[in-house]
Amino acid sequence: MAIWDQTVQSGTPPEGFLYGTEYTREDINRALRSENPFEIVPSRDENGHGSAMAGIAAGSRLGNGLSYFGAAPEADIVVVKLKECKPYLREFFLVPSGVPAYQENDIMLAVKYVDGFTNMFYRPVVICLGIGTGYGDHAGNSALSRYLETVAIKRSRAVVVCGGNEGNASHHFQGRIETGRGSSTNGTDVEIRVGENSQGFMLELWGNVPDVFTVSVRSPGGETIPPIRLGVRDGITYGFVYERTRITLVGNLVEAASGEELIFMRVVAPTPGIWTFQVQPAGEIHNGTFHMWLPITQFLNAPVSFLAPTPYITLTEPSMAADVISVSTYDSSNNSFYIDSGRGFSRIGVIKPEFAAPGVNVSTIRGAGTGSSYAAAIAAGAVAQFMQWAVVDGNNPYVESREIKNYFIRGASRSFDMTYPNREWGYGRLDMAGTFDALIGV
Repeated sequence: MAIWDQTVQSGTPPEGFLYGTEYTREDINRALRSENPFEIVPSRDENGHGSAMAGIAAGSRLGNGLSYFGAAPEADIVVVKLKECKPYLREFFLVPSGVPAYQENDIMLAVKYVDGFTNMFYRPVVICLGIGTGYGDHAGNSALSRYLETVAIKRSRAVVVCGGNEGNASHHFQGRIETGRGSSTNGTDVEIRVGENSQGFMLELWGNVPDVFTVSVRSPGGETIPPIRLGVRDGITYGFVYERTRITLVGNLVEAASGEELIFMRVVAPTPGIWTFQVQPAGEIHNGTFHMWLPITQFLNAPVSFLAPTPYITLTEPSMAADVISVSTYDSSNNSFYIDSGRGFSRIGVIKPEFAAPGVNVSTIRGAGTGSSYAAAIAAGAVAQFMQWAVVDGNNPYVESREIKNYFIRGASRSFDMTYPNREWGYGRLDMAGTFDALIGV
């Protein structure tokens, strides 16, 4: 139906936007009829990830013996090709060369563009995001998460977000320091194994109000950075004497979006081996719980992992956003949970994911594929089919993401030997027939 390519600056951007090029339905149809289609629509999907997701969600048979179908084969498709993040951000966040990385503001504008195609009570829009990050408070308070909420609560809209593939990556640590007045503790040692030739990594520590924490660091060679009480918004960089590693610690006593304490650490050229980050209380402790997250696997050029990780609270952001539909991943061939799938709940205990969708060995236009983005694409197609019944066919024209989420939760397939909701499956497995059966029973 339309393409907004944020990377092509030679054409006309969408109305109200200042960059990229928009290709309309007419442009796309002319390109498909042309012997040189890329002369008309030069937009290309270099890595194929978005094309595979679009095919899973809404692929249609075109003839010539092709029998591939997506979950909602008659749906119109609006595509946004995101532009890569600015080089200075890639450098700062130590993202390896060649790995796709995008800016939050470009993603938000992409959502705004797609949302503009809604025709209230007649043509609904389902927004599917197959991207995620390990950064953030994992409670849905980022700017992108909150913007997705404002879209999801509108009529004739739904937002589906993948839960990521970080459940088995050992990139989350949950610790607890003894609480109570007069309690004494030396803190908690958090050990991180760093592989050979690592260019560096980012590390975030999130606390809970009113607790305040400090961090000291010990290198594999025994050099130590003593604990220092950072100010309301303060930072300091250390260089080691016997090692070439440099560590920057930035403290934010009240992080703007969440209100919680955030200590942000940037480790450059780390020595291979075991690094110890000792988390200590700064004053009286009331809650005592803290969380630490490493970047997603793709943002590391060498293995970096916690020695004592927890697989929970590993859904990537923005899947923690309230009112959006968040999915984990399972293997539909044997109904087993995908080992790498992100797992809930949110850091503050909100039930995420809502349910699990198939995402292992899924048929795509590129062959079989596995990952949480494919599970999200299947779920998005299912939501589009539900929107057809609810909005287009007039059965519930006022429906929005929150209601759809609960319809799907009621119809989810559940095993008799499990307790729901749980951190892996949410409320069960995606089941469209069960969703409509639940409606019949009302």
